This record gives sequence, C-alpha cells and structure tokens, in this order.
Amino acid sequence: MIAELGLALLWMAAALACLSLVAGSLYLRNGKSDLAALVRPASVAQGVLTAAAFAMLIALFVRSDMSVELVARNSHSLKPMLFKVAGAWGNHEGSMLLWLTILGLSGALVAIFEKRLRQDTLVATLAAQAALSLGFFAFLLFSSNPFKRLPIAPPDGQGLNPLLQDPGLAFHPPTLYVGYVGLSVAFSFAVGALITREIGPAFARAMRPWVLGSWIFLTLGITAGSYWAYYELGWGGWWFWDPVENVSLIPWLAGAALLHSVSVTATRNALRAWTVMLAVVAFSMSMVGTFIVRSGLLTSVHSFAVDPERGTFLLALMAIYIGGALTLFALRASSVAEGKKFALLSREGSLVINNLLLTTILALVLLGTLYPIIAEAMGEKISVGPPYYNKVAGPLALILCLVMVAGPLLAWRKDDGRKLWSRLPAAIFAGSAVLFGLILFGGKVGVLPLLGMTIAGIVAVASLAPLWGRNLRRTPLPTWGMVIAHFGVAVALAGMAAESAFIKERLVAAAPGETVTVDDFAVKFVGVRPIAGPNYTAVEGTLIATTPSGHSFTLRPEARTFPGLMGGAPTETNEAALLTRPGGQLYAVLGQPVTGADGRADRYQLRLWWKPLVWWIWLGGALIAIGAALSLLGRAQLLALWRSHRARKAEGRYA
Repeated sequence: MIAELGLALLWMAAALACLSLVAGSLYLRNGKSDLAALVRPASVAQGVLTAAAFAMLIALFVRSDMSVELVARNSHSLKPMLFKVAGAWGNHEGSMLLWLTILGLSGALVAIFEKRLRQDTLVATLAAQAALSLGFFAFLLFSSNPFKRLPIAPPDGQGLNPLLQDPGLAFHPPTLYVGYVGLSVAFSFAVGALITREIGPAFARAMRPWVLGSWIFLTLGITAGSYWAYYELGWGGWWFWDPVENVSLIPWLAGAALLHSVSVTATRNALRAWTVMLAVVAFSMSMVGTFIVRSGLLTSVHSFAVDPERGTFLLALMAIYIGGALTLFALRASSVAEGKKFALLSREGSLVINNLLLTTILALVLLGTLYPIIAEAMGEKISVGPPYYNKVAGPLALILCLVMVAGPLLAWRKDDGRKLWSRLPAAIFAGSAVLFGLILFGGKVGVLPLLGMTIAGIVAVASLAPLWGRNLRRTPLPTWGMVIAHFGVAVALAGMAAESAFIKERLVAAAPGETVTVDDFAVKFVGVRPIAGPNYTAVEGTLIATTPSGHSFTLRPEARTFPGLMGGAPTETNEAALLTRPGGQLYAVLGQPVTGADGRADRYQLRLWWKPLVWWIWLGGALIAIGAALSLLGRAQLLALWRSHRARKAEGRYA
C-alpha cells in the first residue's frame, strides 16, 4: 500500500499545483482577492504532500520492497542502510522526485515567509513556481512513475552501481538539487516581477536570499562531487571536464553572475535587466543540464541513460519554460529600466565586467559540451577534452580573478584610477614575491600554473583589504562573507595551479618488502590481505610512507569486487588511500596483480602520486560556501532581529 499511497499523494500535489496556477492566473486577470487567498495555502499543501510522497519512496527502499520496479532495479536487500536510503535518489525517477520535492518545499517556504513583495507579484511568483512544478509532475506521473509495480516481484534486486555505493551519494546529489531548485525560485521571482512590472530593489531583496542559498549548495555539491570522484575513481584527478561535470558548473557560473547582479539591484537599484536576464539564464542552464543527463545522449557515471521518449518530454518542458520566459522578457523589455547610472570605473562597472566574463566562460563551456553531441547527431564523432577548456576558460578565469581584486576596492557610482592604484601595493607586492620565488626556485613551471599561483597571491592579499582600518567586531557579516569567499577563491586557485605544476607520479609493479620513492616519500609495500566488506570483498594493500624526517604513516588502498547480482557480472572498483600533509597529499592506488614467469602473482601494480596543495582546492570551495553563508546570514538580518528582541525584553524587564 505504500507505493499506492505515494502515487496518490503525487496526484493530489499535482492537483494543488494546478489549483495554484489557475487561481493565480485568474487573480492577475480580474483582481479578485478570494482567488489570491487560495494560492498561499495551496502552495504550502503541495510542498507537504510532495515531501510525503518522497518519504514513501524512501520507505520502499528501506523495506527493500522488490515489488516496486524502481527498488528492484536500484537496490538489494544486503545493501547497507545508508545506501538503501541514498539509493532512493541514485536513479532517474527517484532523483526527479527529489528535485520535485525540493521545488515544492521551496514554493511552500516562499508562500509562508515572503512578506516584502506586493500581493500581485507574490501571487505571480507562486503561480510561476506552480507552473514549473506542474511540468515535472506530468513528467513523473506520465513518463517516469517512481511507484510502478512489477507484475511478479523478483526474489531480490539488481543492486546499486558500485561507484555510487559511497557516503558521497548521501550528500552530493541532494546539495546539487537544492542549488538547482534555488535557481528555479529565482526564475519564478523574475517571471512574477516581469508579469507585474515590479522590477526594483524590493523584488531583488526578495530574490537575493534564494540566489545566495542556491549558490551555496551548488558550491558545496560541486566541491563534494569533485572530492568524491578524486578518491573513488582511482585516477587521481579532481576535475576531468566530463560533460556532466560541465552541466553542473554552468549553472554555478550563471548563479555567480546573478548573485553579484541581484546584490547591485537590491542595494543600488541598478543592473535590473541583468538581474532578470541572468535569473532566466541560470535556470535555463539547470534545465539544459537536466535534459542532457537524462536524455540518453551521454554515457557517463553521472548520467541516466533513458529512452528517447523521456528526453523528448524534457526537451518540450525546457522549450516551454525557457521560451516562455524569454518571450515575456522581450514583451516587457521596454519597462525594465537599468536604474541609476554609474561610471565604468566603479564597483558597479567592475561587476558588469565580472558578469560579462562569467557569461563568456559559461558560453565556452556550454559550446564544448554541446558541440560533440550535435556533431554526433550529424554523423561525425568529435571529442572535446581538457586541452580545449584549459586554453579557452583558463585565461578568462585568471582575468576574472584580477577583476575580482579591483571590484571590492572601488567606490560605488564613480571612482578615480589613481585612488584604486593606491589601494593595491600590498597585493601587487604579494603577487610579485610569489612570481619571483617560482621563477628562482620553482623549476620549470607552465605559463598558466605560474600565472595562477601569482594571481592567487594577489587575490589572497587584496581580499583582506576591505577589513583594513575597520573595527572587526563591528564589520557587517556580508563584508566578512565577501572577504572569506574571495579568499577562498585564492586558496582554491593556488591549489589548482600548484597541483598542476608540481605533481609527481610513479607507476610500478612492486613485490612485498619493496620500497618506492615518490617526491620526498619512501613508500614500502608491505603486502596484501583479503578483507570482506558489508556487500563486497576486497584485497587490501598495506603501504608505509616515511618522510625525510623519519615519520612513518600507514596507507591501506583497496581493490574492491562487488558480486554480480541477478545474473550480472561482478564489478571492480578502486578505493584510494590518502595521506594528507600540510604541503599536499600522497595518493596511493592498488592495481592488479602481476604474474611472474612461474605463474605466481608475486607483484602488484602500485600507482603513487604526490599532489602539492591539492587539498587547498576543496578547502577553497568550503571557504567560498562559508563566505556566502555568512553573507546570507547577514542579509537575512537574523542577528539584528535577535539583538532587537533582546533589547525589547530588557526594556520590558527594567521599565
């Protein structure tokens, strides 16, 4: 009955989404307030019912109900409980229901808490959110039913892809989906503002927390996904420009541009057209990514290879949403004024350049992602790999970092170039010191990594400039957030450049007792032993890494084998062992046994890397997210509200 209840809840939620859309549209047409009164409670109820339906799906996975097709295809009774729960969204139908759940709950939160917009703009926003939900309800109910029963239940399930049987599955997809859905809320705000022509600071202030929140989760999701691939896949890379990696990066780039633009609109009443257009672009990019991943166009560990019917359904939804929003923007373009004027040399001007660079990088990455797909459809197979992206996106990203250095140091409206130059000596000195140090002592370093580390030094020092001469205890949280986020960019950039420039690699076939040298580490291969996991068997290697100072550390890489379920072939994966030091990470992978002349497997392939400062990449991502979270906290004025509440209590106590 759980599956039937979940399906019934989905139908009820879809009906409420339809009610919200119809009531909101009629209210905007004739202005009857009783119709507007229906929209808020319908939006809240829709979110609650969708969340309840998703809870039913999780319950089916926890119970290992193999009579449900989705559970039988993506679970197994012997799976650990964590992977049973996370397996609910580790597939096409479940991930789309998770998407829809977050979308519904977001609409409910807007309906409950948003008090700053005019009633007509809020109703238009909720109606737009309901229209988005209705499309995904139709997709699930008619094309991708997650609660579909099997005529005959199998004795057990096919299990989950072993590459997905990792704690990262419990964190990476949900954070990304929250980020994607946050962009859909920004899209709904933009559509609502265009319909009612309320495009100004109030609309931007209502949108900004959702943009900040979505960008935080996108940052965390991409960072977590990068680290997951880094230690799980065994090839030692943190980013491969895989098409599905790209379609998660593209909304992040659009969200970064939107974040800066909406802040200017909210505080300075400028860049209105930029804000509206970027809200449409950001959500459009998330829809493009959804279509690419779920259309069967790609073969990737991330992708869900589904039938063309589902891809066509998503393509139709994408055309309706994006085309409708762009048409509405074109019809309302004359009413979208840019607001107050500003000089090119100003903080607003730097943010315009920032947005231009971000959108250019977005376009180049999107081109590199889509071109092979289009070429293959025309009968020509083309591969676009890291060399293209590094050459076209790398230099632009470095220029973007330099613009980011100047932006916070410029005054609003208009500034003087000489004053700007006077604020930069410390940053320039830091960059020069890094550059000369690398030239003198760094050996042979590529141009791009050299520039990356130099600019990272400039950004690191310049990011702290807004704090100079200020009372740190009285500095607003958004300022702290900007400083920490920009410093995080410098840390991540330094990690990327240093890892690329100074990486050391050894690939050997080692016998037990043999010692291999990689960089300053002497790594002794002790041997291997068989172990059994909860749902796999493995060969575990033991390595002892010794530093020049004599300190020893033990590493235990694994080569895991997951049994073939329901007649399937066994699957082998590598679990890398990591030794994190202040200067970087030692990365070890245990490969296949090597058979000697006597037929005995007396040696094992070992792959060892020394990756200087590589962990700075994820530290930088975390700092960026923390900075954005502080900005969100400050913008929400939670601390101010708490202090005013305490002050009112104190006044009442001593009156």
